[in-house]
Formats: sequence, structure tokens, C-alpha cells
Amino acid sequence: MASFVDTPAGRVPVVRTRPTWTDRVGTCRVRLGLSRDLYAVPPGLYAVGNPHPESPVLVTANYKLSFDTLRFSLQGRNAWILVTDTRGINVWCAGGKGLFSSGTVSEIIRSSSLDRVVSNRMLILPQLSANGVRAADIRRATGFDAVFGPVRAEDLPSFLDGGMRAFPAMRATSFGLRERAVLIPVELVLLWKFLALLLLALLLLAAILPGPFGLWWSRLNPVLTASLAGIVGGTVLVPLLLPFMPLRHFSVNGALLSALVWIVLQSPIPGLPIQYRLGLGLWATALGSWQALSFTGSTTFTSPSGVEREMRRAIPFIGAGGLIALALAAWGLIGWSMQ
Repeated sequence: MASFVDTPAGRVPVVRTRPTWTDRVGTCRVRLGLSRDLYAVPPGLYAVGNPHPESPVLVTANYKLSFDTLRFSLQGRNAWILVTDTRGINVWCAGGKGLFSSGTVSEIIRSSSLDRVVSNRMLILPQLSANGVRAADIRRATGFDAVFGPVRAEDLPSFLDGGMRAFPAMRATSFGLRERAVLIPVELVLLWKFLALLLLALLLLAAILPGPFGLWWSRLNPVLTASLAGIVGGTVLVPLLLPFMPLRHFSVNGALLSALVWIVLQSPIPGLPIQYRLGLGLWATALGSWQALSFTGSTTFTSPSGVEREMRRAIPFIGAGGLIALALAAWGLIGWSMQ
């Protein structure tokens, strides 16, 4: 907070419109999946610049990344920001979960005594909240009208200067390379526990099996290579190459890319029995398919029903693939040890 402004409803905090070092560090942390559940601001009314009763009122979620994106787009402007309680979830997801709704917006209007602070009765809602908010319901509950702003916060200055009219380009969502790539780090960080447990299991297995530890480790570490193939294919390549994917199903595309990565990575590894090689390849495709499937909820063109339908179809195949991969790898490993 930069300062406070006095209003008939009490003191309202004034927030900065330029990112500080702390803001940048916080953004990096949340992009890496660190303390994401705690990255929120208190719900309520905030001020930008030196707003007056006729200044525009913009509504957002209390997920700090959403809040920051909005306030940083309002440099040099006077406005009110009304933050609704979405339990630290972003606008789009909160709308789908019913946390950014007509009811929650109406509640924060009442609890912040917004009617005592502003004389205009118009709210600017984020367009991505349209899946959970109905302007008519807010008007009936509070007397405030509402209009949906542009998709991107960076278009807000043009929207406000144009009499709160959005051009068609402001209504269109995008999901370009940068927007897809920024989602990759958090998915990779979420995998570290899985990789740590896998490494520990392989080390323990190499230690307890009869024979030299080094021999068994050389036979078991290709499992890490196969896991890396699945992670690269499903977690990295699917988001980066999404517009060029040949098929509609994320799970199938993840499996195909992971299989290709495994073919490249396993070729320099000598002496792998065919069953072991096939088992690890199937493990890579199953893992890559699962990782790609988890990306469906991050895209701008999948619906909840479509995601649910693909999950119902894909998960049994992924599970079966994992079991078959385990059986083939064990068969190949046993045969290898008997040579």
C-alpha cells in the first residue's frame, strides 16, 4: 500500500501501479508453483491514484497475480478496485467454480459499503468472469449495473478512454507461445517429488538386489531416462507445439511426443533387452499422456465437459499402459539379470 484515502465508508488503501521488487519476486515464485495457495490479497475496496466518487470501479479476484495485473494496467489513472473473495483463485477458474459469482460480487459490494463511496452505479467486470457472473443478478441485488471489460488488462486504458466500449479484438482470447510457455515451469516444479521418490526407489532397489550395486544401477537408471522422455514430451513439448498437434486429444498427442523423445534418448543406450526397452517406452508414453492430459485445464479452448470426457476415456488406457509397462520392464530386467 502506498497510502490511504478517506471516504464516507472509512479509509481505503491506495495501491501502487508500478511493480516493486517484492512483487516481481512473488510473481516468479508463484510461476514456479511455490506458495501458490497463499498468494492472495484481502478482499475489499482499494484505490488507484486519487479517485473520486465518479471514478470507475473495476472488479477482480483476490488472487494476487490477478490483482497485480489489473493495478499495473492503471498507471496514471484514478480508479477504485473492488476485490472479491475467490479464496486465492484466479478470475477464470473462480468463475467456473462458482467463487467469482453474482453472489460473491454482491456480497463484497455490501460489505465494503461501496454505495457510500461512489456516486456512479457501474461496475467493470473482467470478461473471464462471465462464466460465473450475471449482471442482471447484481443489479437486482445491489442496484449496481455491470459491464464486462476486455479480456486483457492491458486493453483497459483504451476501453476506459473509449467510453467503456470494447472493440472485437478486445473480446478475443489468445493463447500464444509466450502464454503457453509461462505455464511450463510450475508443472515441472510440481514433478520434483515424483522424481525424488522414483530416484530413491531405484537406488534402494539397486542396493538390495543381489549383485554389485553399480551393475544394477546401470540397468535401472534407464527408468529415469524414460521418465524424462515422458516429462519432456507431455509437459514441455505439448504446450510449446500445441497449435501444430495432429490430433484433438491431449493425451494422445502427449503419448506420441513422449514416444518420439524416448526413441531419441534410448538409442545410445547399449544392451537393453527388447522387453525392457519396450516397457520403458510404454512407461514414457503413459507418463507423457498423463502430463499432457493435465494441461487441458490451462487452455483457452477446452470446456469442463470436454476435459471430463477425455479424462474418462484416457485414464483407463493410461493406467493399463503403466501396468503393462511395469510387467514388460520386469520381464526384461529378470531376463537381463540371468544372462
